Amino acid sequence: MTTYKEIRGTNIEVVSSDPSNPVLGQVWYNSTDNVVKGFYSNPGSWATGGDLNQGRNSLGGAGTQTAALAFGGFVPPSSAKTEAYNGTNWTEVNDLNTARQLFGAAGATNTAALAFGGSPSTKTVTETWNGTNWTEVNDLNTAIKSLAGAGTNTAALAFGGENPGAGGFTVDTELWNGSNWTEVNNLNTARSQLAGAGANNTAALGFGGEASPGITAVTESWNGTNWTEVNDLNTARKKLGGAGTQTSALAFGGETPPNSALTESWNGTNWTEVADLGTARQKLGGAGAANTSALAFGGDPGSTATEAWNAGPITVTFTDS
Repeated sequence: MTTYKEIRGTNIEVVSSDPSNPVLGQVWYNSTDNVVKGFYSNPGSWATGGDLNQGRNSLGGAGTQTAALAFGGFVPPSSAKTEAYNGTNWTEVNDLNTARQLFGAAGATNTAALAFGGSPSTKTVTETWNGTNWTEVNDLNTAIKSLAGAGTNTAALAFGGENPGAGGFTVDTELWNGSNWTEVNNLNTARSQLAGAGANNTAALGFGGEASPGITAVTESWNGTNWTEVNDLNTARKKLGGAGTQTSALAFGGETPPNSALTESWNGTNWTEVADLGTARQKLGGAGAANTSALAFGGDPGSTATEAWNAGPITVTFTDS
C-alpha cells in the first residue's frame, strides 16, 4: 500500500494541539484527540443556524454572520419586530417605530443598522438602530418600496425599487451621510425586488430583480459617483437575498420562479454558482461581510429558518468512512 510519505515526501507530524497557522494541504496527527486532521480550501456550504422567533418574509437584515439583526417584514400583517443574532440564537429586542415590509436596509453589525422606505402605503420613513432602540431620522426624498440597500447606518445607499406614483420600476439612487438623504446618479436599469451588497455608500453592488420585461440577472457596481453594468448573475431572479461587499458578495435564494435555493459568489469580476441553500425561499433577509461568511434568514412562506454560509480554508478531521 502506498504511504502518505511516498505520496507527499514527508511524514505526518504528531502534535498535541492543532497548528495555529496551518498551510493549505497540511496534514497532522493530533495526539490529544487521537485523530488525523488536515487543512483544505472549502468551496463553501450552508449550515443550519438557530431559528428566528417570528417567521416572516420581506424583512430587513444587517450585520455579520455572528452579529446580525433581522427587522420588520410580513407575518401577516406588516411587522415591527426586531431580533438580534449572536451566532447561535435570535433574541427579541426593541421594535421598529413603523411596522413595514419590502424596505431597504443597511448596517455593519447588530448594534448599528438603518431601515428606509417600504410598504404598506409606500414610505419615505427612515430609522436608525443604536443597539438598543430605533430612532426616526430624516426621510428619503422619494417614497419607495421593494428597494435595495448597502452600507452602514452612517454611510448608506438606497437604490432601485418601485414607485407607484411615478409609474412603477425606478432607477432612483439616494445617498445617506448619517443625517440626510441626497439624490445622486441613477441606476442604468430600472427594477424592483433586487438585492444589494456594500460596506459603505461609496462602493456597492446591485443585482437581480424584476425589470421590464421580466426577471433580470443584471449586476451594477457603484463607485461613489456612477453605476456601471458589470457581469450578470448566472441565473436571473427577483426577491433574492444578498450579503458582502462590492468585490466579495453572495447572492442567495429568490424567485426564478419557483422559489430558489441557488447561491452565487461574486469575486469582483464574475459570479460563480456554489452550493445551494438547504431551504429554497424568496423574500429572505441576509447579513454578512464577504462571500466567505454570510447569514440567510426568514423568507416566504413565513419561514423561521436560518442558514450560515462558510467558505475558505478550514480544518477537517479525517475518518475511515
